[in-house]
Amino acid sequence: MLRVSAPSDPAVARWLALVGVRLAASFGAILGVVLLGRAVTTPTRLLGVAIVLSALWVMATVPRALAARWRSER
Repeated sequence: MLRVSAPSDPAVARWLALVGVRLAASFGAILGVVLLGRAVTTPTRLLGVAIVLSALWVMATVPRALAARWRSER
């Protein structure tokens, strides 16, 4: 049986957090594109555009901010 335990190295946990943020933002962008493609009314289209733009913003800024926060002092 496969046993998964908490990583002992903090770098592994941080890497998993970065990957999780990127995956969540990617799924958000996909949701926005699907909503945009199926939209019939203008407010629904605007919601799809807003979701896609916010997901792209999260993909661009959050991992960089987390990496800067976790950067070790030299």
